[in-house]
Amino acid sequence: MNLSTEVRRLRDMDWGELDIKESGGWPFLLQLICCLLVLGLTFAGMYWYLTAPKVEELEQARREEQRLLNDYRSKAAQAANLPLLREQVEELDARLEGLVAMLPGGPEIPSLIDDISETALENQLSIDFIRLRSPAAQEFYTERPFDIRVQGDYHRIATFISGVADLPRIVTQHDFSLEPGGGGNRLQLSMLARTYSYRPPQANAEEGAP
Repeated sequence: MNLSTEVRRLRDMDWGELDIKESGGWPFLLQLICCLLVLGLTFAGMYWYLTAPKVEELEQARREEQRLLNDYRSKAAQAANLPLLREQVEELDARLEGLVAMLPGGPEIPSLIDDISETALENQLSIDFIRLRSPAAQEFYTERPFDIRVQGDYHRIATFISGVADLPRIVTQHDFSLEPGGGGNRLQLSMLARTYSYRPPQANAEEGAP
């Protein structure tokens, strides 16, 4: 085959008269180009219909593999930290039990009022009244407020307030009012005190049931 002759034949062709039925008589270079084009289109079609879906499935499998690997690493880290987490939970439970022990139950309220009265008497204060208000139920505890009014000199009142704050049971003090009392250096202290009772979750569920 003379390459220059084939090139010349290709140049001299009348492209408008090409007939696929006479492709056997086309110049060899044109036949070669057509064969390469057909092969290229065939391989492209095979890739599009056969290979591309497999590539997408492979990418999905890789993404799923990465997700599972991340999930495994996360759970492995949680498993490694499990003893520490258990220790922290036990510590929190112990702290919660200690705090709950500082909250008086309903039957202990009279005893708490006695402790407050005793603290006032130890500081030589006269007690006008210690009057309970209606309890107020919150989500995890019951708030039990009561009004206190005592009389005495400034330093003894200050010591009384400190003594109430130091009681074994939790008592918070609010709305202080200090006014002149019955003459001399005597002052009258009025305040709102609150103590709290723990409400177990089952008690909340029972109250919320119809």
